[in-house]
Amino acid sequence: MTRTVDDLRNEIREAVGRYERVESTAFTKEALAAICEAVDYDIDANSLPSKPQMRAGILWKIGDKDDDDPDGTGSPFRKAELESIAAALTSE
Repeated sequence: MTRTVDDLRNEIREAVGRYERVESTAFTKEALAAICEAVDYDIDANSLPSKPQMRAGILWKIGDKDDDDPDGTGSPFRKAELESIAAALTSE
């Protein structure tokens, strides 16, 4: 059975200690910060960076990007990116 984007988001949320959401929503800044921590992307928890910066950092740390430049990461994660993140979190 193929996992949907919502399934993947919830799997990732649960893997980083966040709560599952019934409705379909992108990650909040707090959820992105939790994912950053789980993949060892260093951020200032007192002054969270922008969502694009955190998305870029997450993709960089799991090997899907060459650097943490936020250009091109202004929109929510795509399904393939979510699959990569979920795989990285379950392999740790």
